Amino acid sequence: MKCACRVSRRKTGNMPIHFSFRSLLLALAVLTLSVASFAQIEISVNLAPPELPVYEQPLCPGDGYIWTPGYWAWDGDDYYWVPGTWVLAPQPGYFWTPGYWGWGGNTYIFHEGYWGPQVGFYGGINYGYGYFGRGYEGGRWDGDRFYYNRAVNNVNVTEIHNVYNTTIVNNYNGPRVSYNGGNGGINARPTSDDERIARERRLPPVAAQTQHMQAARSNPAFRVSENHGKPPVAATPRPAAFNDRGVVPAKEGGRYTPAARPESAAESHPSTPVHPKDLPPVAHPAPANTGNPNIDRKYQQQEQKMYAKQDQERQKLQRQQDQEHQKMAQRQANDVQKQQVEQRHQQQTQQMEQRHTQQQQQMQARQQQPHQQPHENDKPGNGRH
Repeated sequence: MKCACRVSRRKTGNMPIHFSFRSLLLALAVLTLSVASFAQIEISVNLAPPELPVYEQPLCPGDGYIWTPGYWAWDGDDYYWVPGTWVLAPQPGYFWTPGYWGWGGNTYIFHEGYWGPQVGFYGGINYGYGYFGRGYEGGRWDGDRFYYNRAVNNVNVTEIHNVYNTTIVNNYNGPRVSYNGGNGGINARPTSDDERIARERRLPPVAAQTQHMQAARSNPAFRVSENHGKPPVAATPRPAAFNDRGVVPAKEGGRYTPAARPESAAESHPSTPVHPKDLPPVAHPAPANTGNPNIDRKYQQQEQKMYAKQDQERQKLQRQQDQEHQKMAQRQANDVQKQQVEQRHQQQTQQMEQRHTQQQQQMQARQQQPHQQPHENDKPGNGRH
């Protein structure tokens, strides 16, 4: 997401000067929100992403390019590989912090990568080529020039002279896990410095990175269901250059779990309903039997009224969500927007179901309370008060 603000010098006439200043503040506020809000776009998936494939780094195409490692992205029903590539930094002094998948308690959430003066937290994921889980060992800025560490980067020194050589020890030979937390994930947490960096000014992926991702998403060969964790193009010398002679395939694929779960797992972990129409029919309990027909009839009327109201709430919420689906279709929403809406729908449905369950439990609790018949001596006219 980009936002450009331009302030021009012109005569204000009789316009109060504070109006122009207020407009400038508003423009700056919009710019700040635009830059800060991009990282809040999250995609959540119930299936863990595949392991990272093994591949060689393509030759750096020129001065000022920064390596951005490949990663698994989600397109709504399958993971697809976004090849690693060299990208021109948006401005001198800025580094790339890779995105990463992290366990959010009940789903895997993707945290968008970004550009900034320092490399922030990326889940402890070992992406290689300088991104070994913490920080970046692939190069450094000196003024407006980027110096490449030849120990971890594939650089042609006859064309790029701003290089140095610092050996980095990377003894990680375990599984190439691509997510943080959860079952089998990387056990890494952000430090106080990481949290401070996250609050600094940062920029979203540049246009070339967005085009690169979209081109990868539209290529069926990059889907994990097609390549089984070993993409045919694992990295490219430039964004979206999938047919360039410098592209490299994966040398070794990463392990992945197909989307279809075993029947036993599906039974023990039923899918969470997203819309009211996905909810099972409400199971009405047996009619109350307190021994008092009048009380039983009263409870039955209360139950019928409660269930009728709950059914109306289900239908109303379903209509609202159907309308949102229609609006998304009309404006041709992208996958990220669709995913956000479905997450909100799921939350709305869960909250409604929890509320209805509590109402039903409260109704049953009232019915199960003992109902004492009035004592003979407590009847009116017996002289007791």
